[in-house]
Amino acid sequence: MLRRSALLALLTLCTGALRTGVAQVNGIHVSDSDTIHYTYTPLSQDLPRKKPFLKRIVDYFGESTIDRTFEKKIDFTFAGGPSYSKTTSLGIGLLAAGLYRLDRTDSITSPSDVSLFANVSITGFYAVGISGNNIFSKNRQRVSYNVTFASAPRDFWGIGYDNALHNEVSTYSEKRIMIDARYLRRVLPNTYIGALVNFDFTRGIRFSRPDYLAGENTQYTATGFGAVAEYDSRDFIPNPFKGLYVSIQETIFPKGLGNCGRTLWQTTFTADTYHKVWKDCILAADLYAEFNSDGTPWPMLARLGDNQRMRGYYLGRFTDNNMITLQIELRQRIWRRIGAVVWGGAGNVFHTFDEFRWDQTLPNYGLGLRWELKKRVNVRLDYGFGKETNSFLLSVNEAF
Repeated sequence: MLRRSALLALLTLCTGALRTGVAQVNGIHVSDSDTIHYTYTPLSQDLPRKKPFLKRIVDYFGESTIDRTFEKKIDFTFAGGPSYSKTTSLGIGLLAAGLYRLDRTDSITSPSDVSLFANVSITGFYAVGISGNNIFSKNRQRVSYNVTFASAPRDFWGIGYDNALHNEVSTYSEKRIMIDARYLRRVLPNTYIGALVNFDFTRGIRFSRPDYLAGENTQYTATGFGAVAEYDSRDFIPNPFKGLYVSIQETIFPKGLGNCGRTLWQTTFTADTYHKVWKDCILAADLYAEFNSDGTPWPMLARLGDNQRMRGYYLGRFTDNNMITLQIELRQRIWRRIGAVVWGGAGNVFHTFDEFRWDQTLPNYGLGLRWELKKRVNVRLDYGFGKETNSFLLSVNEAF
């Protein structure tokens, strides 16, 4: 009996000690029964409310223009929606645009960029690809690349200016793989030299007018190697605000690395300049020339049109060995992420310099809207006009 009474007294004493060792003040529980003190707050019974879907979309794109390249290994923004061009018609496109820095302690060098895209249209066109510019620390080295896989129904008028104007349109389907990569190393301030590699596979099927090929094959493969020299003082490659860019590129396609039947060569020249004319307004100019060796097969010839130069023309209607284009564009930021552009230009395709004719020069002009998807990376909607042609274009990054 005494033992039971003593045990009850001990239990009562311990329970009282535990109760006095725990205090509660305004919902905050504190324990000092040992040397480790801790606090906790009971969880609220109300679950956090989810933001409305549209609000989350607005917030997502609202933060996409903040430069996070010093915080993240790569800062991606994803977007999707309708797309259109005169070549591919109406479709749906998906895009991922990313910016990153290989050296996040270098705040002087502009960030590297990468774009991944996929597109499918109502005409049966589809394409996937990746392109970008990888800029190493202190801008001493660069790697640029472009990889595209595409299948598309195409229109074809034959080769040359006269055929493009007077032939009836024919159709075919084109399967194409294009891989282009360049390595550049700085040798003087803003001056680079380097090497390039190029692979081009094209297969045409279901030609409605095979006679337009003038006896050429319907499938070609070519692998090329070359050298490139550049002067580049642009502040940001996808959307420069200032600077000068001059590039000359020479590529040779050896006979043994394809089925073209001969060794081919190609020379391209580009000269771009960018100047600020007033607040948030940039004047940009682009001169481009492409020269191919005689005997270059039809899919590797210079094609005028599409979304970079001579916008509004059907890509490939005007096709020949050589091409020269010039365009001048005025770019104005209007409000926050919204901008607008107007441009004018001209272009000419010709077989040889002896056959160049000024009266065959084609006009080009247009206007467009810009929306800043990421910091200095624009989605662009252009409407281009040309000789008896006009077209909408929806793309990413500036035309040049």
